[in-house]
Amino acid sequence: MGKPTGFMEYARKNDGAKAPLERIKDFAEFRLFLSEEERGNQAARCMDCGVPFCQAGMELPSGATGCPLNSLIPEWNDLLFQGKTRHALSRLLKRNNFPEFTGRVCPALCEAACVCGINGSPVSCHENELAIIETAWQNGWMKPRVPAVRSGRRVAVIGSGPAGLAAADRLNKRGHSVDVFERADRPGGLLMYGIPNMKLEKNVVERRIRLMEEEGVIFRPGCEAGTDVEGGTLLRDYDAVLLCCGSSHPRDIEVKNRDAKGVWFAVDFLTAVTKSLLDPAEGKALPELSGKNAVVVGGGDTGGDCVATLIRLGCGSVTQLEMTERPPVKRARENGWPYWPKTLKTDYGQEEAAAVFGSDPRRYQTTVKELIKDEQGTLRAAVTVSLERGGESGQPVPVSGSEEEIPCDILLIAAGFLGAEEKTAAAFGAGLSERGRVETKEGSFAASVPKLFAAGDARRGPSLVVHAINEGRRAAAEIDGFLMGYSGLS
Repeated sequence: MGKPTGFMEYARKNDGAKAPLERIKDFAEFRLFLSEEERGNQAARCMDCGVPFCQAGMELPSGATGCPLNSLIPEWNDLLFQGKTRHALSRLLKRNNFPEFTGRVCPALCEAACVCGINGSPVSCHENELAIIETAWQNGWMKPRVPAVRSGRRVAVIGSGPAGLAAADRLNKRGHSVDVFERADRPGGLLMYGIPNMKLEKNVVERRIRLMEEEGVIFRPGCEAGTDVEGGTLLRDYDAVLLCCGSSHPRDIEVKNRDAKGVWFAVDFLTAVTKSLLDPAEGKALPELSGKNAVVVGGGDTGGDCVATLIRLGCGSVTQLEMTERPPVKRARENGWPYWPKTLKTDYGQEEAAAVFGSDPRRYQTTVKELIKDEQGTLRAAVTVSLERGGESGQPVPVSGSEEEIPCDILLIAAGFLGAEEKTAAAFGAGLSERGRVETKEGSFAASVPKLFAAGDARRGPSLVVHAINEGRRAAAEIDGFLMGYSGLS
């Protein structure tokens, strides 16, 4: 360890950001990186613990904690502190295919498990990894690594989200020929169209795609497996097929007048906005939202992204409804280290809403009871109702007399996802579980259909980008063993 007393000498310092009222003027990323000296000080805070829980990737009763990728955090933090950034890069890429993605969108499970955070502030792990990879891109260190020998095996990957990309990257580097089928017009999956530009610039995704193409991966955008090409054909023509089709079946709300014009699924709305930015002449038609009233149903990351996007489109008001209770400001005793802190968090979207409208847009323990539309079928208002825990099950139930009508010109449903699309799995003869996941053998990524595998949200269920990358990596190792009789991938 380069600085044994670093955690005592340096206070935690995060990357800066443009002021909310400044950054909402466009869709550009608004992060302000620390200086090289300040970044080194942050890396010096890593104590190289005897048991580095940050990289453990544990599954606890309350959920995951620690990096699922088992990233070698103490190692590359020490190298970053020493100024050996290129060596830090080699240790970072040992476990993480795409640190430029996780460094931007991961909630930092590693930091929740950081020993330094027991009695103080955790080490800035995910910002440090972002600094390493961005330095690498800027200095031209990210060169194509084309396999010297090809195995003669062909693999089809269905879906180009984080799981599909991770699997394709590893399988290609192992020497297999990989074709990635993507039904959208661009590769990237949710990285391209599910996460807004200000959170993940699309040129960041595109440069990674270009690098993978230079290394030999073939992307086939605009080609939907099961529709444009039959599943049976792919299973016949390839030595293995990996389903990384995501969990793209959105959860709907069952309310009166759900068919009103102006109701969108969040994923469709975010996709349309990104498409309009990438291809202004061809983008999907968006409603004029300047001065309009918006309601977002859902309090997760996607809901927060919707809030930020609506503000940038000029909405006159934004209300975000959360069915859950307002989290505590401080950790409860039973929710202490190394559990994920279930505390009140203010994301960038809520911060911007407070700056624009004067208050946090979230309403807790509230949901939509009914929608009101005019004679033309256009949405005009939403009737909300408060919730309370009721019955033996403790499930939220409406509070009688708590109904409130609020103006609403556009309503976005960000209530999560129910699982993978049945038609995609059916195209390959695979089944879905009751929870909408592609069924695989116990402890395996292999489906019951010969040569067919599944990974990512399609197999695990809706989750984080870092979990999807981990699924893709592990599935690639299993497929490699299936193809070669052994695997050189760990």
